[in-house]
Amino acid sequence: MEARLDVMSQPTTGKLVKHLMSAGKILQESGLPQSTQELVALRISQINGCAVCVDIHTRNAVQAGEKPERLHMVAVWREATIFTEAERAALRLAEEGTRIADGAPGVTDETWAQAAEHYDEDQLAALVSLVSLMNTVNRLNAITRRPAGGHRPEPVPSSV
Repeated sequence: MEARLDVMSQPTTGKLVKHLMSAGKILQESGLPQSTQELVALRISQINGCAVCVDIHTRNAVQAGEKPERLHMVAVWREATIFTEAERAALRLAEEGTRIADGAPGVTDETWAQAAEHYDEDQLAALVSLVSLMNTVNRLNAITRRPAGGHRPEPVPSSV
């Protein structure tokens, strides 16, 4: 499969993607747990059919120490017993925030309250930002049909 358009080689979208990736780095440095970030990014990418992001976030999660069994269960997290209540709240918020156009009510007060039980305001802000960022990146990749399978995570720095 070949991409319809190489967004990185275009002046406008190349700059845009670099800024989006910078925003992603800010979120990685937030107080929102890295494992939660990867689970949320993976679930949003599954919903949006962004193959390259599914590839990226699965590999990044494994490199960060996430168990493959949990990654296999992200698509069916509601029926899986291996996620914490905090992770379930984040996944619920991510799904509702992603499926706005499906005629869903958006993020319900109940979902927000559940997330707020587990995350402080800065973490909630990071979670909302992650949902928004992932939906943007997913759409860029899905529309242009960016192929998956070639992602190699950056090496984890070793401690001296």
